[in-house]
Amino acid sequence: MSRIGNNPVAIPEGVTVDVKDNEIVVKGKMGELTQEYAAVEIKIADNQVWVTRPSDSKEHKAKHGLYRSLLVNMIEGVSKGWTKELELVGVGYRASNQGQKLELALGFSHNIVLDLAPEVKIETASEKGKNPVIKLTSHDKQLVGQVAAKIRSFRKPEPYKGKGVKFVGEQLRRKAGKSA
Repeated sequence: MSRIGNNPVAIPEGVTVDVKDNEIVVKGKMGELTQEYAAVEIKIADNQVWVTRPSDSKEHKAKHGLYRSLLVNMIEGVSKGWTKELELVGVGYRASNQGQKLELALGFSHNIVLDLAPEVKIETASEKGKNPVIKLTSHDKQLVGQVAAKIRSFRKPEPYKGKGVKFVGEQLRRKAGKSA
């Protein structure tokens, strides 16, 4: 029994959900998202979306909760949007952006220049005495997470001093280092 899949998804004001031949289209003030689906049935009734499965087979059970969660993320994305914040911890680590180009100075011999998708809005903030922060915003949760993971992969936080690119609020496992 899927506890998540059985819950209905409420459609907020200003969001439209269309279901046509194995594709869900969600439109809102932030943008439009589409998702193909299979092995489940999706019905819209009185401002709620219901996801049901035809049988209790393993595949149907797995996809029941999956498509319901994807639908919730799409609806929240087009109505409110998704945000990820990354923090650059380390002496001389900098971030700046011009339009959709992000330039990172992470201690390598050359700066890293990353072109971002037009759906992702980027902001960089550098205050004196604080670590630089990169803020990514979009209506697509998967895309924001993928871009944030890519930026983090350039210099992952190391366990001894904690230097590197980390998510804001992320707790790092620290090691003691040498004991002489």
